[in-house]
Amino acid sequence: MIQVEHLYKSFDGRPVLVDVSLEIRDGETLAIIGRSGSGKSVLMKHLIGLLKPDRGRVLVDGVDIHAISYEELRRIRRQFGVLFQSGALFDSMNAFENVAFPLRTFTNLSEAAIRRRVQECLELVQLPDVGPKMPDELSGGMKKRVALARAIALEPRYIIYDEPTTGLDPETANAIDELIRDLNHRLNVTGIVVTHDMHSVLSVADRVAFLYQGRMHWVGTIEALHRSNDPTLLAFVKASEYQIGQPISRST
Repeated sequence: MIQVEHLYKSFDGRPVLVDVSLEIRDGETLAIIGRSGSGKSVLMKHLIGLLKPDRGRVLVDGVDIHAISYEELRRIRRQFGVLFQSGALFDSMNAFENVAFPLRTFTNLSEAAIRRRVQECLELVQLPDVGPKMPDELSGGMKKRVALARAIALEPRYIIYDEPTTGLDPETANAIDELIRDLNHRLNVTGIVVTHDMHSVLSVADRVAFLYQGRMHWVGTIEALHRSNDPTLLAFVKASEYQIGQPISRST
């Protein structure tokens, strides 16, 4: 479980996170939503210790990750897989080498074991034959899948998805949502989806956390979202071109 307690963060005197508290439960998929500049990415970076709060704590399985040594933090980070918005594949490495990178960096596995694990991960994201391909030979959706294979290579307990459907056509975005649902269930991981895509939220999330002007404005289940009459939340939902009660799937 991840607990965020009264988190504050400012840059150059400008508050970005203000008294943010949040609990991310084991086994759930939580979507963190909000407008650009609301603090979503800053909060995400605090969850894995890339930023240190001005005040407050982030507890991962009861451990305050900002009050431990670098080696202890490194060990905790290994429990996280991150799918970055751009995919962040290494251009100089083929798909196989990209997925193998964390295994070679953080484990002592033999080359044979690495090959088995890479192939297993590529099969999990439904790309069993792309190992030899370079990133510039892959479509946007395929790059996301390879990046996701890399994110799960170390068998993390938590996976953070940073804007997983941004820049994808509706059909590919729907396929990525389906893959996220499938992997979270099959791998029994806790998923954290940082997004402004309400179609993705409704497709993959168990609960939703809405950041507004740096504050945690609303947290609830998908069912509670459908019933909500909170004007600030509804304004965000309406601006995202999603209407409460409409089908989840994007139009193609």
